[in-house]
Amino acid sequence: MVAYDSILIYDGECPYCSIAARALKRLDNIGSISWYDDAAQSFLTAQFDEPPFAMVLVDRSRNRVYAGRSAAKELAERAGTPSLVGSLVRRNYDRIASVVGTASNRGRDPDDVHEIYQLRTDARTQFDQLATNAAEPPETL
Repeated sequence: MVAYDSILIYDGECPYCSIAARALKRLDNIGSISWYDDAAQSFLTAQFDEPPFAMVLVDRSRNRVYAGRSAAKELAERAGTPSLVGSLVRRNYDRIASVVGTASNRGRDPDDVHEIYQLRTDARTQFDQLATNAAEPPETL
């Protein structure tokens, strides 16, 4: 049985994003998976119809999907950072994403999805496969 309650979908080709995913090791019950993984693409299609290129946090126990700024803020709160930090991350998400994209030569901007969404039934049925494919965050880059 999968041990994760939540899964972070992130840009697995971005070294900075991978470092952030590695930091999740200290948070209980959160796995991470590259946006490029087939299970991530299937989940995102079931949730959004068209897979957005964005950081997405899926929380099965709360029946929620956090995207973009909302995902960044939720992760900051779960990491125990002061609420001010979570608010700053949320407000500056686009600027941070732009700088990270430039530094990593990503060549594309994240899509404009930043809300908290109800987990769709079709997407919920894909959570176990998403969690099964969730790799431990990378040890080294």
